[in-house]
Amino acid sequence: MVSWLTRLLELSAALLIFVLGLAVLVVIYLYIRDVTQTKQAIRRNYPVVGRFRYWFEHMGEFFRQYFFAQDREEMPFNRAQRSWVYRASKNVDSTIAFGSTRPLNQPGDIIFLNCLFPTLKEDAVPASPLTIGEGIVPQPYTTDSFFNISGMSFGALSVPAVRALSIGAKQAGCWMNTGEGGLSPYHLEGGCDIVFQIGTAKYGVRNDDGSLNDDKLAEVARHAQVKMFEIKMSQGAKPGKGGILPGGKVTAEIAKIRGIPEGQDSISPNGHPEIKNVDDLLDMVAHVRKVTGKPCGFKAVLGHTGWLQDLMAAIKARGEACAPDFITLDSADGGTGAAPQSLMDFMGLPLKRSLPLLIDTLEQHQLKQRIKVFASGKLVNPSDVAWALCVGADAVVSARGFMFSLGCIQALQCNKNSCPTGITTHDPKLQKGLEVNDKSQRVAHYALNLKHEVGVIAHSCGVKEPRLLRRDHAQVINDHGLPEAIR
Repeated sequence: MVSWLTRLLELSAALLIFVLGLAVLVVIYLYIRDVTQTKQAIRRNYPVVGRFRYWFEHMGEFFRQYFFAQDREEMPFNRAQRSWVYRASKNVDSTIAFGSTRPLNQPGDIIFLNCLFPTLKEDAVPASPLTIGEGIVPQPYTTDSFFNISGMSFGALSVPAVRALSIGAKQAGCWMNTGEGGLSPYHLEGGCDIVFQIGTAKYGVRNDDGSLNDDKLAEVARHAQVKMFEIKMSQGAKPGKGGILPGGKVTAEIAKIRGIPEGQDSISPNGHPEIKNVDDLLDMVAHVRKVTGKPCGFKAVLGHTGWLQDLMAAIKARGEACAPDFITLDSADGGTGAAPQSLMDFMGLPLKRSLPLLIDTLEQHQLKQRIKVFASGKLVNPSDVAWALCVGADAVVSARGFMFSLGCIQALQCNKNSCPTGITTHDPKLQKGLEVNDKSQRVAHYALNLKHEVGVIAHSCGVKEPRLLRRDHAQVINDHGLPEAIR
């Protein structure tokens, strides 16, 4: 027995000496590497220990949200916003106790105005149906969903993520936008309504030179699930810049669906070559409607607004039938998988400014009933959606809210094929964490619970259903910290 223990101690001591010796050799190697390299001053001046600076910098973005950021201070989405989505998607109690941690004097924040005589449960009614393209196209689209899935491309998202969103959207009764990456079998798998987005590169409906292929467009339209077509003019996180999909994420399947070479960076043009002015835009909308027989609109973020008046004038000159069936309005704080920081941080108008402006312009020209408005951009909680409906949006679409429902932890790895939750990666090992049956249920729960709570807000304001919300049901905090009417 003693001999055996002695032998074990000797082996342990030898192993320890070996490990320590190996560690010393590694440190010596790193020291020599650091003092001889010329790329990083910190490593050259502080060999070995200077390496920790870069490691802490990298790990900081993962740990900041857990240990340092307060509930309502993190960007782009704070813990309070994400936590509500997580609870709603898991279908667990989303109530809180004691009192709100939200300050009531921050400029731009929204306050809803409760009615002394709220709508009773027995008087409440479901959201009224919305019809797009009625009297204009052979196949108009009618839906009662005011909260839907915004454009996220297959390629930017993984196979299991798209499948879970499709199945969950069907269960929740909402539509799903394909994003600019084309229509994949996984979009169709769940049986949900689909909005097909035509990006600047025409992925999925393109010729080899990048122009629109009418035969492929008609083929997409033959799918009964495809209800509408959306021409993507610009995106909130990168107005004036096309989509960016790194070559490492362009698999053989993605390349086939998009109609591009495998393994090469997929970079869309920053605009449609055939759309140079509002007349060209109306021509494209009319062309897509003619080929597909279904409603067509466009997506844009507002910046310079001169074109908007030009668009109204062109519609009046041509007749209301030429108008887009809808406009999806994106916000400057919208999301994306990859974009230049200069555009993401500084370009475009935020939705709180652009949505009232667009609605007012349409009403000024008596086009609000003809052209539906879908609001997009950082609208992930019931209060966000209710505000958009108050201002005049006909529906709201969200991308990152549904990503949170899939389990996104805001790791900010969307552009690196290393998403730890399997949502924006094509690494099979990481995709294993996204179990489709479970996540599709969470997608459905999130959408249904959000719509329910928007209804709660509407009833507190004294109206019977969310689409009856108006601007006088809410106020906005001004620069002095006081509520004032939404203009």
